[in-house]
Amino acid sequence: MEAARTQTAQTGVFDRKTVRDIDVRGKRVLVRVDFNVPLGGDGEVAEDTRIREALPTINYLRDEGASVILVTHLGRPQGVEDRFRLDPVGRRLAALLGAQVIKLDETVTEKVTAATRALAPGGVILLENVRFNAGEKEDDPAFARKLSDLAEVFVNDAFGVCHRGHASVVGVARFLPAVAGLLLEKEILTLNRLITDPARPFVTVLGGNKVSDKIGMISRFLDIVDAVVTGGGMCFTFLRAKGYGVGASLLQEEMVPVCVEMMSKADLHDTPFYLPSDVVIARSMDPEAERKVVGADSIPEGWMGLDIGPETTAQFREVIRDAKTIFWNGPMGVFEMEPFAAGTRGVAEEIAACRGTTIVGGGDTDAALRHFGVEEEVSFVSTGGGASLKLLEGTPLPGVEALLPA
Repeated sequence: MEAARTQTAQTGVFDRKTVRDIDVRGKRVLVRVDFNVPLGGDGEVAEDTRIREALPTINYLRDEGASVILVTHLGRPQGVEDRFRLDPVGRRLAALLGAQVIKLDETVTEKVTAATRALAPGGVILLENVRFNAGEKEDDPAFARKLSDLAEVFVNDAFGVCHRGHASVVGVARFLPAVAGLLLEKEILTLNRLITDPARPFVTVLGGNKVSDKIGMISRFLDIVDAVVTGGGMCFTFLRAKGYGVGASLLQEEMVPVCVEMMSKADLHDTPFYLPSDVVIARSMDPEAERKVVGADSIPEGWMGLDIGPETTAQFREVIRDAKTIFWNGPMGVFEMEPFAAGTRGVAEEIAACRGTTIVGGGDTDAALRHFGVEEEVSFVSTGGGASLKLLEGTPLPGVEALLPA
């Protein structure tokens, strides 16, 4: 294992030091986790996957005799907002750990410093929402220094924010020995294997709203995959690039020339690039709105595409059925509304039935798996949508680059 980690990530292994490579016994360890979880109407955690995924690193540190200081964000607060306080997260974490979690109401104050100094080996502190501090997103050196002063070692286990140049992601690594947590290592290794050693056929299934978010990954994947399947809101920009009218459907007009280029690249590589042949349309995004199925080249003005149609769903399922490796990012439609859920349901069920390697990235895609009750049927669900896309398009992640090389 030690020798393997010294190789580069391009060979499908991890090239940064991990928490196993550093002595943490008796030390205060600042751990950047990603506990940006949904809260229910009762204010409690509604879905705790991201918390559970961090438990191996937290328990490893506790077992090694470290004092664990957790830092995370929740939501996108504008300053201090009580609805984004981490008290419910602390309660859920304590229940999952079966141990006390000391939830503090601040992030970097003398009171926090005193609490971290008094923390016993094996103890766990959860700092208040790091995005309550203006210096976080700006990567303010003074704020990063205050965070780093709380600990002697920094562990980044928050893959979902590794594409962010924030103080709690990269800033503290300038002041402390910085290594990866077990979840971060697992994410990088799993996703890199898609690039370096996929079993074939390798099919990527893409949906969601914005072509611009995925274009870098599409360009890179066209050199690797055996087929691209495209639905969701982003497909209408590709359909527009084919010269079709898309009515009132979601459209990134400025991306049309890039979509033309991507489809030309697919033709050059002889890579099938599947777009919807039919779509479910409605006059508004409303489950009660009038709706119908039309050809993808026949969307009337004033109507919007909100799901792939039954013919497309059947074709996409057939392509997916033959795959040995699948990467899925983005739902096929507005699956939260039952009239527009059939396409995403069909794709999710087919991917769940695949006996090969099935990797899913993105919070909306994970939510779709849970919505249809098949989350446990896929090989791996990434905790980072934006980070996974950046990694797969070949863009270095600031949060990973900041860690000590192996």
